[in-house]
Amino acid sequence: MKVRFWGTRGSLPVAQKAAAIRDKIATALVAADGRRFADLDEARTFADDELEFAVGGTYGGATSCVEIEAGDEFILCDLGSGAREFGLDAMARCARGHARVYHLFMSHFHWDHIMGFPFFVPVFDPETKIVIHSGHADAELALRRQQEEISFPVAFDWLRAQISFVTLETGKPYAIGAVTVELIEQNHSHKSYGYRFTDAAGKSVVYSTDSEHKVDRMDQEAAFVAFFGDCDLVICDTMYSLADSASMKEDWGHSSNVVAIDLCHQAQAKRLALFHHEPTYSDADIQRMHQESIRYEELTREAAPLAVICAYDGLTVEV
Repeated sequence: MKVRFWGTRGSLPVAQKAAAIRDKIATALVAADGRRFADLDEARTFADDELEFAVGGTYGGATSCVEIEAGDEFILCDLGSGAREFGLDAMARCARGHARVYHLFMSHFHWDHIMGFPFFVPVFDPETKIVIHSGHADAELALRRQQEEISFPVAFDWLRAQISFVTLETGKPYAIGAVTVELIEQNHSHKSYGYRFTDAAGKSVVYSTDSEHKVDRMDQEAAFVAFFGDCDLVICDTMYSLADSASMKEDWGHSSNVVAIDLCHQAQAKRLALFHHEPTYSDADIQRMHQESIRYEELTREAAPLAVICAYDGLTVEV
C-alpha cells in the first residue's frame, strides 16, 4: 500500500502569510552563508539537504484528506479541503486508465472534513462511481445540507456521478475493493469513527482522527490498543500538546502526541504519523512538536522502536 496525504490540518484551512515566507527566505539566506548556486537544481539540493523542513518546506494548510492506494479502486479518508487537489490528480490518473471507482471513508461530518466535497471534480463525471462509507446514518443529510442554496450555489442533485451511501457497523470486517475494513467509535462530538485497512499481504493502516483520549483514563483505551495492534502505520489525531489537551482544551474532541505515542507503544505499532495539526501552529511549531515526539518515544520505549513521522500535505508513505 501507499498512503498519500492531501490535507493534514485540523479545524480550518490555513495559508502561509507574507511575513512567514519572508522569515523562511531570510533564514535560508543566512544558512547559505554567501554561497552561489549554478542553477535552480543546485539551489533545490541545498534546500533539501541543508535546510530544516520548517524552513525549506511547509506542512501545508489543507484540511483532512488521506488517500490509501491499494488495488484498482480509489480509497480516500475524509473530504477536507485537500480533496480538491486529490480529485484533480485522480481525474488525471483516470484519463490514463485508472478505474473510476471511489470508496470514501468518513470519520465524521464536521465542516473541516467535508468542505472539499463541493469542489471534488469526480462528482461531476457521469462515468464515475462514488461510494461514501460511514458509521453515521445521517451522512447523506450532512453532504446535501452543505450544498443547499443558502450555503453553496451548486445543489447536490446537480452532481452527475453515481453516488451511493453505505452505513457501516463497528465490530464487523468489510471486504471493500482490495482491502478489509474495520471501524471503531471514537470520543468526539456527534461521534467520529476510526478505520483500519488491511490488504491481502497483511499490511495495515489505521486512520484515527478527531478522537479524544484522556491521559488520566488510559485504562479505558484497551479497545484502541487492540485496534492499533501491530499496525504498520497509525495516522493519529495529535492536534494539541499534552498540556493543552489536558487543561484548557479538554473535551474538545482531540488528543496529543504524547497519548498517541503511548497507545502505539502499547499496541506495538510500527509507525505513527502525527496528523490533524492545530491551525494556529506555524511550521516551526509543528516541527518542534515532531522533534519532542521523537524524543518522548525514545524515553518511553520499552520494546521495539516506534517510528514517528509528521504528516504534511504532499507526503507519500510506502507501507
